[in-house]
Amino acid sequence: MIENVKISVVIPCFKVKNHIIRVVSEVPSYVDMIFVVDDCCPEGSGDFVRDNIKNSRVSVVYNSKNLGVGGAVMTGYIQAVNNNMDIIVKIDGDGQMDPLLMDNFIMPILNGVADYSKGNRFYDLEKINQMPAIRLLGNSVLSLFNKISSGYWDIFDPTNGYTAIHSNIVKKLPLKKISERYFFETDMLFRLSTLRAVVIDIPMDAKYENEESNLRISEVLFEFLFKHLRNAFKRIFYNYYLRGMTAASFELPLGIMLSSFGFVYGLVNWVAGMNSGVSNSSGTVILSAMPLIIGIQFLIAFLSYDVYSVPTKPIHKILGYHSKDNTRY
Repeated sequence: MIENVKISVVIPCFKVKNHIIRVVSEVPSYVDMIFVVDDCCPEGSGDFVRDNIKNSRVSVVYNSKNLGVGGAVMTGYIQAVNNNMDIIVKIDGDGQMDPLLMDNFIMPILNGVADYSKGNRFYDLEKINQMPAIRLLGNSVLSLFNKISSGYWDIFDPTNGYTAIHSNIVKKLPLKKISERYFFETDMLFRLSTLRAVVIDIPMDAKYENEESNLRISEVLFEFLFKHLRNAFKRIFYNYYLRGMTAASFELPLGIMLSSFGFVYGLVNWVAGMNSGVSNSSGTVILSAMPLIIGIQFLIAFLSYDVYSVPTKPIHKILGYHSKDNTRY
């Protein structure tokens, strides 16, 4: 089914000793190389794999210090690129991701439909009730923030770590700038959007066993919010002002200025009228309402343009014509 293409799998490992052997053993036979990245695991997952799996496909890589899931994945990406792999699949080592679904993620890239594919656990409405309520709510909120910061309005479940990417895209990503820890998957989408890479969702079911997540929402909430706002500002600046200008480049600032003026002017006069007991004149009301209404219309127009400008033309084949000297780590 998959010929003349080198497929690799990256599996970051941190406290997954009880699951990692089964995960590695279930990787399909068409995969050429499996990079198990021991992210300074206190359980010694890397040594455990090395001692218990005798398979020429498996290569254990060690991080000298804990870099988080993002740092571990990028270590694996670099190894895959250095070994001339074409497509790199990333799955977790905790057994939540079914390796048998791997070809669903690979084929859209091979067929020239996508540059990057990722899982979506929300596709089947009959099965999402298996997801813990707190994760369901958290992913819904994060998905909304991600749409704004990345511009991929058609993508859901941004924290899903089951992904596949073409190596030509990896070579163009600034790997050292991508968030190394829990914001990794979301930051990847932002970086992909700056390349105008095509990203698609792959329906999948979630598996929840007895593992405990290391992520604490209360600890990362404000960090995630700040990073989403930062990425949204960067994306809009890059796409609408630095690389080119469209009608939307004018709609956004005009919308912000007009709606802000109308709101502030109206609020100030309303408060003044309440304090003095004198109703505002119709002219004052119109002077407040008109900029507010027009400004909101401009903002809606910008949002509409942004939603419909999601990348649709894969670029990994074009990037393949470029020299390997352009690789950036």
